[in-house]
Amino acid sequence: MTESTPASGEASAPPGVIEALQRLQADGRAGVHATAETVHMLGRLLAADLALARAAVLRALVCLALMIVFGGSAWLLLMAALVALLHWVGLSWLGALLLAALLSLAVTMLAFWAARRYLAHGGLQTSRRQLRRLVQDALTVLDALRTAAPPPQTPDAAAGPAQEAQA
Repeated sequence: MTESTPASGEASAPPGVIEALQRLQADGRAGVHATAETVHMLGRLLAADLALARAAVLRALVCLALMIVFGGSAWLLLMAALVALLHWVGLSWLGALLLAALLSLAVTMLAFWAARRYLAHGGLQTSRRQLRRLVQDALTVLDALRTAAPPPQTPDAAAGPAQEAQA
C-alpha cells in the first residue's frame, strides 16, 4: 500500500481503522479456510464410512451364502446321520427328526444374527453423528451471535471523527 497525502479538507482514516480492517480480512480468510477444511474432512469421513458400509454388506452376503450352503448341503448329510444315530440309540423316528430340526434352526439363527450385525454398519452412524455435531456447533454460534448485544458506545466514540477533525 502506498500512502497518499490527503487533499485539503479530506480527513484520512486513522491507522487503527486500517489495522482493524486488515485483521477483519485475515479473520474472514481464516474462517473460510476453516470451513473449507471442515467440509473436506467431512467428505473424507463420509467416504470412509461408505467404504465400511460396503465392506459390511459384502461380509453379510458372505454370511448369508454360508448360511445357505450349510442349510442346503451339509444339513442333509449331518441331519440324516444324526437322525439315524438317535434312532439307533433308542429315540423314536419323530423324536430324532425333531432334535435334528432344532439343531438346524439354532445354526440358522446364529448365521442370521451374524448377518444382521454386519448389516448394522450400513447405517452410516459415524457420518450422521459428526454432521449432527457440526450443525449443532454452527447453530450454537449463530444463537450466540444473535443474542450478543452490540458493544456499548462511549460519548467520545459516538462523536467519532468529526470531533477529531475539529480539534
